[in-house]
Amino acid sequence: MSDLTYEELKKIKEIIGRDPNSVELGMFEIMWSEHCSYKSSKEILRLFPTESPDILVGLGDDAAIVQITDTEAIAIGMESHNHPSAIEPVAGAATGVGGIIRDIISMGAYPIAVLDALRFGNPDDERSRYLFEHVVKGISEYGNCIGVPTLGGELEFDLSFKGNPLVNVVGVGLVKKDEYVRGIAGDIGSIILIGSSTGRDGIQGVSFASEELTQASEGDRPAVQIGDPFIEKLLIEATLEIVKTGGVIGCKDLGGGGLTCGVSEMAAKGKKGAEINIERIPLREESMTPYEIMLSESQERILFVIKKGYEKDVFRICEKYDLNVSILGKITEDGILRVKFHGKVVASIPAEALAEGPFIKRKSIPKMRETQVSVPEPKDYNKIFLRVLSLPNIASKKWVYQQYDHEVQVRTVVKPGDDASVLRIDNEVGIALTTDCNSFHTRLNPYHGGAGAVAEASRNIVSMGAKPLCVVDCLNFGNPEKPEQFWEFEESVKGMADALRTLKIPVVGGNVSFYNETEGKAINPSPVVGMVGKLDLNKVITKNFKQIEDDIILIGETRPEMGGSAYYNVLRIDGGTAPGVDFNLMKRTNDFVLELIDEGLINACHDCSNGGISVALIEMLIEMLDKFGAQIHINTKLRADEFLFSESHCRFIVSCDPGKSGEILELARKNEIPSFVAGKVTENGFIVNVNDKELINPTKEQIYESLSSISRLFGQ
Repeated sequence: MSDLTYEELKKIKEIIGRDPNSVELGMFEIMWSEHCSYKSSKEILRLFPTESPDILVGLGDDAAIVQITDTEAIAIGMESHNHPSAIEPVAGAATGVGGIIRDIISMGAYPIAVLDALRFGNPDDERSRYLFEHVVKGISEYGNCIGVPTLGGELEFDLSFKGNPLVNVVGVGLVKKDEYVRGIAGDIGSIILIGSSTGRDGIQGVSFASEELTQASEGDRPAVQIGDPFIEKLLIEATLEIVKTGGVIGCKDLGGGGLTCGVSEMAAKGKKGAEINIERIPLREESMTPYEIMLSESQERILFVIKKGYEKDVFRICEKYDLNVSILGKITEDGILRVKFHGKVVASIPAEALAEGPFIKRKSIPKMRETQVSVPEPKDYNKIFLRVLSLPNIASKKWVYQQYDHEVQVRTVVKPGDDASVLRIDNEVGIALTTDCNSFHTRLNPYHGGAGAVAEASRNIVSMGAKPLCVVDCLNFGNPEKPEQFWEFEESVKGMADALRTLKIPVVGGNVSFYNETEGKAINPSPVVGMVGKLDLNKVITKNFKQIEDDIILIGETRPEMGGSAYYNVLRIDGGTAPGVDFNLMKRTNDFVLELIDEGLINACHDCSNGGISVALIEMLIEMLDKFGAQIHINTKLRADEFLFSESHCRFIVSCDPGKSGEILELARKNEIPSFVAGKVTENGFIVNVNDKELINPTKEQIYESLSSISRLFGQ
């Protein structure tokens, strides 16, 4: 039974002039799946800004290439591996890492970093905790084995992700700006497959990713790929060595869609055809059919188009690294993808029609979830504050990132745990990396949730002293065939696009993941943003307070926008108004903070987001709690709980020498940015006074106990 619609089947018959055979039908089914063709989303994605002088290769390849210095560029991409991780969490997460790394090396870049954005059900649920633990295990085991540092990411828990976790992975590589390669067969050459042998794992993987999860999905385990990090490490070295021969016309990872996707997309982008002989492919299982070979998504495979005369170099290098290598066929001029098996043509399809896919205009119906909520003011702020700190979405994520090797390759300047991680590119220039999204905000207001993901990511980059360069994304949503779900996607993209245009940041790559539903219940809409910024390594700044007597300054405006907040989570309130993004203030505030850092006026900087001001202050203190404290005095017309726990955007907390606060406040006034001195760094203690009332004064032991809630789940 095919997943293709009647109209799609009719179109296929028109394209090839006859009924498709089983192999051709399978090839169309995976290439025209939602996961490969973007048939529901491609028109909406055109809203994104995509151009910048720094972009050397933008959308449409395995990864983007973005110039960083006069000689160096980075390759960057982002992918999801959600459905496989729900069924086989270790293998699903591991192959998610492996796939994005191959996207990077297929551009001729050496992988230098991985980030992961993860979503799970409530951790007190046994199944959710199992998925969480084993996804982290899969990421750490694969990344650590291949010698690529996992530098950061984010983690969120909610009941909506119970049956459908999200595993989104960013990959970053380094390449000389004039030495990258592309996944385009722009000239005639030999088609060569290298890497692991081909098996039955991953068959129909992209079709599996393009449908809702049900209780029967446990039977889809064969659609989950099995990874081998040791072969991946060899593949990294071999691929980059092959690129250096100068004989590469095109190069592409065999990920989703397998050989069908790799060959058809390379040929189509080059306005060419291809002829391959698949009996030449090394197989790990006996009696595999052409259908299985063409649809297999076995991992650790790279496809090359090689100039005539360079084939021997590819064989020599693969022999050196003990990798399988075979010449499958050649690129042709007629635009047809022909698949042969023992001399018989088993598929003959126009490559461009196969790779382009159909377009479906989906219905969109608004479903507003924001409501008016009346909440009594808490009697015990200290108790509420500690409960907020102990939420898994707020608590320390050290249990996760301590399992990752984040210092291999010795490029790491700022480790996981800060607003963003920082990597060294050369002695002067670095990049800051982050991923961000608040699905609670997005569920209430998809437009401002999407815009907020961009706004928060930009603040995290700016907080390190970096100027945002580009964005990749994973857009995780429910079933697009349901008008309310498609509306959430559409609104989120509009919000992201408006925020990106305001900040002049282009989208250079990403992934749309639909059908994230279990038994008809959708996840919280989660437009996850991965952002990169460029910075001067001599001006890197971190969030930790640096010295006693420093002034603590709050920058930006706090509004009574409590919907989706950690505070409402503690109170078990579903509703309220989600934080909105003031685009003009966002841009001016980011630019203002960058100016403060560039001028050397501040000693610490932290964005204010999940948990609000009270949590942001503790995060600036926690690493130094045995050495420093903070005393805060705030006067506000808002209720104290609104000021302390609101998650309004466009806010930063900075610390500075006491003699510099006047200059900072004067600059803020000139830029029309609300700012005031809220307190001082002290020798010990954390005391928060609001309108002359001491509301928060926990002990160090209480703070540590609350923040360690995730570690305690696993007996640590």
